[in-house]
Amino acid sequence: MKWHYTVAAQSDVGTTKAVNQDSLTVKVANTICGEAAFAVMCDGMGGLEQGEVASASVVRAYEQWFLKDLPHLLARGFSEEILKQVWYRLANDCNAQIKDYSKEQNAAMGTTLTAMLLLEGRYYISHVGDCRIYVMGNGMEQLTSDQTYVAREVALGHMTPEQAQTDARRNVLLQCIGTVDSVKPDFLMGDFYDDDTFLVCSDGFRHKLTDVELYDYCHTTLEGMEWFVENRLNNSHFMNGRLRYIMENIKARGERDNISAILVKAVNTND
Repeated sequence: MKWHYTVAAQSDVGTTKAVNQDSLTVKVANTICGEAAFAVMCDGMGGLEQGEVASASVVRAYEQWFLKDLPHLLARGFSEEILKQVWYRLANDCNAQIKDYSKEQNAAMGTTLTAMLLLEGRYYISHVGDCRIYVMGNGMEQLTSDQTYVAREVALGHMTPEQAQTDARRNVLLQCIGTVDSVKPDFLMGDFYDDDTFLVCSDGFRHKLTDVELYDYCHTTLEGMEWFVENRLNNSHFMNGRLRYIMENIKARGERDNISAILVKAVNTND
């Protein structure tokens, strides 16, 4: 199969914060295995000094990995286990660098990390924290699990989802880059299909929206578009406009956090 990707990305400081601590990137590149898409979302720790420095540094490290290291990995022979090991080392390298910088600056800082690679009909995800990835096709599925105190309590049956939404500890992370001795990212993989749309977002993007609204805003409104390769720039412009519309809606509902999102539309052009 020959895959093509159309992407969009938007970030907003929101209505109350002076600094946007979210950092993101989304790239599409031709490889020896066909076109690949890569997206990274990092949310600098709210309330910690220089959280934007931590998130931006991790995004840059992963962006450089995609542009410089992935081609060599594909040339040597790609495997899911090798990718898992490479991403584990990269996450812990970033963790050590941020910890060292924090000590030098005498300033606490940290960041979440959610990275996604789309290649040859497979998705690969490395995840630390509470940014999320959804895939939207015939329905919507949340691929990542929040690494938070309340999510763990809900999973253990100690708390209901409704209680988790209002619990004072809902923003407490179980791990994040730069604040622990070592991190253990979740590694996820699976198949994707023609016309699937991936949403990568920070927690500020989803707090004020239900899952139904996320699906309607981010997928249903894109279904009628003409997804031809030569129109990808126009389609990207439309997708970016859609994200801006959603973010203005979120701010109007009173969201106080930074708001960031990436959309990646996958199309099989063999047909």
